[in-house]
Amino acid sequence: MNWKEFDSGFRARLDALATSNLSDACDRVGVPRCAVQGIVPRWGRTKVVGQAVTIRMTAAGAVPSVAHLGVDAIANSNAGDVIVVDNRGDLHNNCWGEILALGAKLQGVSGVVVDGAVRDVDACETFDFPVHARGTVPSTARGRIVQEAWNVPVRLGDSAVRPGDVIVADVNGVVVVPIERLSEVVEAAEEIMAKENAMLDALRAGESMQEVDRRFNYEQMLRQPAARN
Repeated sequence: MNWKEFDSGFRARLDALATSNLSDACDRVGVPRCAVQGIVPRWGRTKVVGQAVTIRMTAAGAVPSVAHLGVDAIANSNAGDVIVVDNRGDLHNNCWGEILALGAKLQGVSGVVVDGAVRDVDACETFDFPVHARGTVPSTARGRIVQEAWNVPVRLGDSAVRPGDVIVADVNGVVVVPIERLSEVVEAAEEIMAKENAMLDALRAGESMQEVDRRFNYEQMLRQPAARN
């Protein structure tokens, strides 16, 4: 699926869904290990939706450093893509900052998702670039970590991310949806969200929690619905 097909067919639908809806949908349709905890907005309540352009980091000296981290990934991103940085959850070494963020924003990138630490989040907030990461640290990456590869399979937590897979990140965490499962996951998430909204409406209308639970069969809501004839 190219980025134009993704934008026209799925972006608005994903914008309307929370990561909790998508995680539940992955459970329903059998997509394992899609949810990533602990990676959250470093400023505000930003949300990031797009296809992944990936970067894998490693310790300085482990591989030759041929380019500053992120430069190639940013230059080759399409509008709406998400930069995904796999730094193995490292909270001691920053791997994203102000210069990269502004370059990404000007390229049309929708945000960055980092399994590790970032810096300059105050500057990123001033020009409205979403940064989702495990933590922040003021130190530079130079001399500490280097880009090992980009546009390769990586991991966010326990979730595998391939270039082109779909990333949705909000205040609850991150969900990774394999691109070939996107349509069924989104359809299931929309059904789940509609049912949850109906339950909320019923509660606001005065039904008791027990009544709502029985009527909507809350405990079983992630079971696959019966096939339609």
